[in-house]
Amino acid sequence: MSIQKTNSGNSEPNYSEYIELKDNPDRDYLKLSIEQAPITLAIVDRQMPYLFINKQWQELHQLPSYNIVGISNYELFPEHLCNQKEIYQQFLSGATQKYQENSYCNKNHLNSILKWQFSPWYDENQTIGGMIIHTLHPENTLEPFFDLSVDLLCIVAKDGYFKQINAAFKQTLGYSETELIEQPMLSFIHPEEQNYTLEAIEKLIRGIATTIKIENRCRCPNNSYKWLQWKITIVEPEQLLYAVARDITQSRQLVDRLSWQAQHDVLTGIYNRNGFEQKVREAIASAQENSDHHALCYLDIERFKVINDICGYIAGDELLRQITNILKQRVRSSDILARIGGDEFGLLLKQCPLETAEKIAYNLSSLIQEIPFTWQDKSFSIGVSIGVVAIDENISSFSEILNAADTACYTAKEKGSNSIQLYRLDDQELIKHRGERHWISRINLALQENRFRLYCQKISPLQDKFGIEHYEILLRLLDEQGNLVPPMSFIPAAERYNLMPAIDRWVIKTFFATYQQYCYNQVLSQCKVIYTINLSGASINSDSFFNFLKEQFAQYDIAPETICFEITETAAIANLTTAAQFIHELKELGCSFALDDFGSGMSSLAYLKNLPVDYLKIDGNFVKNIVNDPIDRATVECFNRIGHVMNIQTIAEFVENDDIIHQLKELGVDYAQGYGISKPCPLYFN
Repeated sequence: MSIQKTNSGNSEPNYSEYIELKDNPDRDYLKLSIEQAPITLAIVDRQMPYLFINKQWQELHQLPSYNIVGISNYELFPEHLCNQKEIYQQFLSGATQKYQENSYCNKNHLNSILKWQFSPWYDENQTIGGMIIHTLHPENTLEPFFDLSVDLLCIVAKDGYFKQINAAFKQTLGYSETELIEQPMLSFIHPEEQNYTLEAIEKLIRGIATTIKIENRCRCPNNSYKWLQWKITIVEPEQLLYAVARDITQSRQLVDRLSWQAQHDVLTGIYNRNGFEQKVREAIASAQENSDHHALCYLDIERFKVINDICGYIAGDELLRQITNILKQRVRSSDILARIGGDEFGLLLKQCPLETAEKIAYNLSSLIQEIPFTWQDKSFSIGVSIGVVAIDENISSFSEILNAADTACYTAKEKGSNSIQLYRLDDQELIKHRGERHWISRINLALQENRFRLYCQKISPLQDKFGIEHYEILLRLLDEQGNLVPPMSFIPAAERYNLMPAIDRWVIKTFFATYQQYCYNQVLSQCKVIYTINLSGASINSDSFFNFLKEQFAQYDIAPETICFEITETAAIANLTTAAQFIHELKELGCSFALDDFGSGMSSLAYLKNLPVDYLKIDGNFVKNIVNDPIDRATVECFNRIGHVMNIQTIAEFVENDDIIHQLKELGVDYAQGYGISKPCPLYFN
């Protein structure tokens, strides 16, 4: 009988092509070679009795020390081989591939997983006579490193109890082996993850998966929990679970901490805008799906900026913490409190009709007013403006509800300190504010996309002694469809929401860049034109705006004498000292200055002498009726005389026809501006 080693394509030692086990003069040599081979090796015939084994095979499988040649492999490994009998019969009949692998659990060592590799041998008739079986070396099993591994290793029987646990597992969880073995594995898993873990293990048992990876929390003796990451496989036929786990508690805590920080305000510990948005979206969904009624309150803390400016941000932070603690004590555990801005809070009242929310808002307002805030011997009274809006099936998005609440809050603020405003769709005041707030994003987008356009309107001299022409630089906006939008459609919103400084800077930078190209071909000292640029009160009150202007003059190299800046009388009155200082600084650069809408203020004559302006632009409401209204004519005459006494030139606005021009000339007004002189047109330099 001969044995032929087939070409299995693996890297195992290559046996001689034909080996005679009986009546072969080289048999002793062959036996010695097999015994000394560095692999575990056995040879069986077709009925599976052993023909030969080497020492390594006997030791690895812990077989009896007596001679087992002739004993059936089925007898030595009945549970394993009987389950695989059909596979072996197909292999021996040549119905399957020439080389096979199979794994089984060493019954003598629960933590030993052995892999058999087998190939056929052939007799002299080239018929399969049996199998050559090679078992992988123990280094490929769990045995050598089970207790030395830093990973958490365990074996769980099909009844769910631990069979074997390594030292790292016991040390990490803090249990003795007895404490672990006495209870089923699932009892140590956090209740919230028990079903999830059991479902994953059942996939192994039912053969749906061969390996699973899961994460869950395991209970420690002090009732704390550690996060473990598991990789579990199953070994047939015993259905033993072989698990490798790693302690990922620190990484999970880091993830949880980062997740918490992403949704919470670090200063106050309550939700931030991101976390609040998620909760409000959930409330909107419940309102749409279940017709639930919730309410959202938008709280704006009054005088917070004053405290920050006077006492510093540390005092401001302490005030916010105090307000948070008071609010937390007075809202239900189901409600969501959030800090959604510097001094702005959001409160989501779940299952709360609008009328009840209004009462809650008044109670919270009273509580905040009673806060006795003192900082370094300075006492401050605190107030709050609150906007309240219902969340019902009509609300479709977070931005919609937040804009509505913000609009209501802004309206409450304009009504006076500690006011409450409910948001209702038919409220005309809210409709106006809502329309203005709609412009915030549109204006910002127009600035980004450079969709503003410069226009100009001529200001003509009325008296022969003046030869200098003036042009006022005006602003228009191209909307998203390319249509021209007049300034009064967006300027009020820009003023209300502090967007004018950005617009002012765009106008100046754009005009200077355009004008510089014209100035390159002109002799500046002989320039006969002055261009007037409007400035907002917010720009004048900005500490950085004057430096911005100086930078623009330096960058574009145009003559300051050709530029006149203009502010309204109302803006000048709002902060007279700042306005006067700003005008002085501009005049030192060489620019001139005009005061617009003169006569609209309540104390025009009293403050005029404190403002070193060059031009008075008489309010057009007095000018347009001077032909028919003697009082308006007398008023214009008075303003003109006062201006001339103070050496200030006068400009009449709203000049619409020749009759008005004639009257203005008789009164001695210096310049005229209006449709009777020239209509606004796109800025263009010849």
